[in-house]
Amino acid sequence: MEVEYLTKEQLVGFDKYKYSCKDTGPLSLYVMHPFWNWLVQFFPRWVAPNLMTFSGFVFAVLTFFLFTWKDYSFYASDPNHPDYPALPKWTFTVAAIFLFLAYTLDGIDGKQARRTGSSGPLGELFDHGLDSFTAGLIPVSAYSLFGRGSRYSIIPFRMFFILWNILYNFYLSHWEKYNTGVLFLPWGYDFSMWATILMFLIAGVTGHESWQFVLPGGITTGLMFEILIYNMALVTNIPVILYNIYVSYKEKTGHMRTFGEAMRPLVPVTLFFFITLMWVIYSPGNIIERDPRAVFVIISTIFSNICCRLIVAQMSNTRCEIFNWVLVPTTFIIFLCVWLKSPVIELLLTYILCILSTGAHIHYGTHVVQQMCKHLRINCFSIKKSSD
Repeated sequence: MEVEYLTKEQLVGFDKYKYSCKDTGPLSLYVMHPFWNWLVQFFPRWVAPNLMTFSGFVFAVLTFFLFTWKDYSFYASDPNHPDYPALPKWTFTVAAIFLFLAYTLDGIDGKQARRTGSSGPLGELFDHGLDSFTAGLIPVSAYSLFGRGSRYSIIPFRMFFILWNILYNFYLSHWEKYNTGVLFLPWGYDFSMWATILMFLIAGVTGHESWQFVLPGGITTGLMFEILIYNMALVTNIPVILYNIYVSYKEKTGHMRTFGEAMRPLVPVTLFFFITLMWVIYSPGNIIERDPRAVFVIISTIFSNICCRLIVAQMSNTRCEIFNWVLVPTTFIIFLCVWLKSPVIELLLTYILCILSTGAHIHYGTHVVQQMCKHLRINCFSIKKSSD
């Protein structure tokens, strides 16, 4: 059964959409773009940009599955749990290679689209939609570098806030475009991707122990990166976003929405953060300690769904949804977890929510892509026009 998630107004908006993006990051401008411009020449012109985008996404997902298989509970790199075997060096090497491939394919898909004359709104929607999912999976994978113990790393409850910090900053970039009409690519993206790749690569050569040290003042490795991540958000991302929105209103270059309409997209993501925060605080079985990976997957998946709907709204220049229907069963299941006060039932309900939210998001994403392809009369994974 074909479900149409996109309204007629949104489809009309996509017809009028024009790509508008600014990338001022020094690493991106002077290193990565020259490299990508050189590399893309080796790809045949028949390779569809969306196929490259999806392939990059698959490599990021495979990295996540690799650590899910080898280090489900994040104990392998924790020196306080010697009963869990340490991760072999090859896992970090493979992760570094996979993330480099994911990062590279994500960087050249747009160049392939312009090179083959196949640029369009579907490509950008597909790209950023998948990015919104990997934005959560990659930091969760990196958590296995340090383990979940407090000796060198951070406990899962603090990782919960780091994950949300990363996701929120990703979301704010698209909220910025919702109001300004321009996507200003944050500097931190390229630096964070390279930092993660290099950390995995070093661990692949010397082992995860190379990232277990204590700096003067008792600053552990985990605390060091925690401080860097928060400072990056507070110094290089949030102020720049607010300034760009301010300039767009001052110079009347943006969409000039009222304050209420401009803030509207922040409602569902903030509500979701509050719901999950109440869950981990009042969890009868301390779910964030018992199975942090399942909680992180739920957060990443539902966040991606909320973010995708914002991306649809900002690209089609339509009103963003103020509430996401996925939050209804999510809230109900979390309420049952807390109300029943049974750690066993809570764990079961957590797995059910994980499966349901993932299934719902896959259903949403595939049907949105199918609807866009039908409307634009194109194929998603080939450059040839659709025969429909």
